[in-house]
Order: sequence, then structure tokens, then C-alpha cells
Amino acid sequence: MSSMTVFDGASLRGRVAVVTGASRGIGLSICEHLRAMGAQVVQLDVLFPEESEVPVEANGMLAMRCDVADPASVALMASRVRTAFGRCDVLVNNAGITASPAALEDFPIDEWDRVFRVNLRGALLCAQALVPMMFEAQAGSIVNVASISARSPTRAVAYGATKAGLRALTQQMAVEWGPRGIRANSVSPGMIRTPLSEVHYSQEGMLESRVSKIPARRIGRPEDIGGIVAFFASDASSYINGEDIVADGGFLKASLNNLYNNPAQ
Repeated sequence: MSSMTVFDGASLRGRVAVVTGASRGIGLSICEHLRAMGAQVVQLDVLFPEESEVPVEANGMLAMRCDVADPASVALMASRVRTAFGRCDVLVNNAGITASPAALEDFPIDEWDRVFRVNLRGALLCAQALVPMMFEAQAGSIVNVASISARSPTRAVAYGATKAGLRALTQQMAVEWGPRGIRANSVSPGMIRTPLSEVHYSQEGMLESRVSKIPARRIGRPEDIGGIVAFFASDASSYINGEDIVADGGFLKASLNNLYNNPAQ
């Protein structure tokens, strides 16, 4: 019996993993987890500078600029992945944007379309571009990063709608592509402390207030999500397909309890 675990340094050796929205926060943590498991990681982000002919290689990973909302940019990315490696074993659709809070009746339709283009259409475009290499190998794992806002509405309106759509898209991928050897699963983070969310914690008392409503009594960290994605990417989850894991420290389960509990407890 093998002693190798899901997080063994050889568990993804020889495999290529493509991660979108990978320059920082959750995306960067996902890349670091997959690299530590032996994968060749391709980091994609619209924030990376335009490269000339060859993508930038650093820390054992390959960084490419890619706008997931642009079909031409996604097609170029997929072509480069095929040329460089000839395969794609793992796709992590992590790229996402949100919108400023607004009432549903007043929500700007242009903003609605912008969020959907990145969060939902972008995930489909990347999958369509890379899945042919998975079909050739008759194996692959797609992990979509959704959100607890897919289950519980927020003031960001379009964001939750895209994440609910992403969970549905995950199930569609699982059912249609499962017979061809591909698994698709999603992870739904709760409150995760990243550079983008730091603005919330600059407000006095906000950190304490949020922590008091989470049974785990802490805000999540990017590595909390990276570990789940690593599990889905590995053979340890080989019989899991079309599922969603909520990683929120128990926040969604505590809504009624939080009505009565003393926040100081």
C-alpha cells in the first residue's frame, strides 16, 4: 500500500495545471499548493504584463497574461499551453470580479454584463479551450471557485448570480464530460482575508464583528481554499464529480444562532 498522500510532493508530478486569477490571494495560494505537489503550474492573470514571445518563468511556475473574458486571449493561452507542454491535466477557474453594492432595480446592466463575462463566461471559455487536451488523455480535473454568495444573496447582486451559475456549470461539466474521464467540482469560499478584502477590515470593529459570527472564530485564509483545490486536483478525489465544498468556517450554518448569541462570546 502506497504511503503517498494527497499533498505528497509527487502526487501531481508530470501533470500540468492551469490556474486563472493567479497573481495573488486565493489564486496564488492554489498555485503554490499545486506546485508543492509536483505539478507544472501555469499562472494566468489579466494583471500580468504583456509578454513578447515567451511567457515569464519564475519560482518553478509559468506566468502568462490572459483575459478570460476575451475569446482571442483565451485561445492564444491554450495554444501556448499545448505548444509548451502538450497537455492540460488540471484547470482551476478562479478569476473573478465583483461589483459595487446596488439595489437590484437600479443595477447597471453594463456592470451586470461585465461581471458575467469574467466570472461565468470566462470559466466556460477556458474550459472549452483546454478540455480538448483532457479529452485526448481521457482524464482531467476542473475546479471552479464559486462562493457562498451562490447560496445566500449579498448586496453585490451580479456576483452571487454568477457564482450560482458557476455551480450549475460545474454540474453540467461533470455530467457531460464525466464519461470522457473528466471530473468537475467547485469550492465555495466564505469570508477569506486577501489583499482585495483588506479594505473591509480597516473599518473599526469590522474584524471582530465578522469573527464573532463564524463558528470557527476566524476569517479564512487563502491556503484554506488552496488545500481543497489541491484535493480536487489529485487522485484522492477520483470518485468525486459534480460536487461543491463550502469553506466558510460554519458561517452559513450559524445564521439563526447568530440572532441570539452575544457577539462577544
